[in-house]
Amino acid sequence: MKISTMLSYAGGFQKAAHEVADMERAGLDLVWVAEAYGFDSPSLMGYLAALTERVEIGAAILPIYTRTPTLIAMTAAGIDALSNGRFHLGLGASGPQVIEGFHGVPYTSPLGTTREVVEICRAVWKREAPLEYHGRHFTLPLPAERGTGLGKPLKILAHPLRDALPIWIASLGEKNVQLTAEIADGWIPILFIPERARDVWGSALDAGRARRDPSRGELMITAGGLLAIGDGEETVALRELQRSMVALYVGGMGAKGKNFYNELAIRYGYEREAAQIQDLYLAGKKREAEAAVPAEFLELTTLCGPRGYVADRIAAFREAGVSHLQVAPLPQGDQTAASLIETVREIVG
Repeated sequence: MKISTMLSYAGGFQKAAHEVADMERAGLDLVWVAEAYGFDSPSLMGYLAALTERVEIGAAILPIYTRTPTLIAMTAAGIDALSNGRFHLGLGASGPQVIEGFHGVPYTSPLGTTREVVEICRAVWKREAPLEYHGRHFTLPLPAERGTGLGKPLKILAHPLRDALPIWIASLGEKNVQLTAEIADGWIPILFIPERARDVWGSALDAGRARRDPSRGELMITAGGLLAIGDGEETVALRELQRSMVALYVGGMGAKGKNFYNELAIRYGYEREAAQIQDLYLAGKKREAEAAVPAEFLELTTLCGPRGYVADRIAAFREAGVSHLQVAPLPQGDQTAASLIETVREIVG
């Protein structure tokens, strides 16, 4: 099992980046960089590539609607070259509120679009012939009736360091998870409860794996949560820091009937609580929505407690097929994020 973390922006990006360098020395294997609708992540990942030597760097995620497939491929190849082969491309559809609201692009056919973006990226990196692609959503070169008629097949001008980069897909819905298990190298779920993952996603993963190219190897999975290790009650209480995030995602990250995280909470068995959290959040009652998040949900999606307890939680994630334990270190006392990574490294072996 490898250890990964999401880049924290608390205290500013440069401070967070130097903390990653410290965690790298302590045994961190992979750092994910988010984008959402904040700073663009490729700029930040380039900075990380220059600051680190061994840790792998992943986009989590580059939204598929915000760039052309070939630009995604070029960006991935560029960061991979800067990092000397340490880049992981994480892709996702994001959601209609961000894509249509912030980018002004129609949020249509996420499954088909994802599949075609992946196929085009892999063709660009292989550089076997000038790029031609005829899909439902993308046609390269653009046909004359849709442009000037001057487009021509091209190869990427630079030579990618690798002709195959690991592609991860962030997905939650059954069809999207099935697609992920079929075509991706890795899967990025969120709010992952290892003891219930099989019940929620098992059939989708099985269906996708049945169509998977065996040469692609086993599907990697990154999941975990807030990490705090200590014997006092104050350590367990740090789970509460997850409460506002869960309320935001389950309650406010999408409209009614179009909130993937709310649907996930329902599938986990929290149907009544999910409805209550959403109603409160959308009514502007954020504190009440946070209070409605079940304590059990917080416990099952975090790793906060004594070392033995955290080791048991890590074992549960391992049992659920997690290859990259995702941790968000919460140092206490004389601890540092790096020292917590070092402890987890000792636990996972």
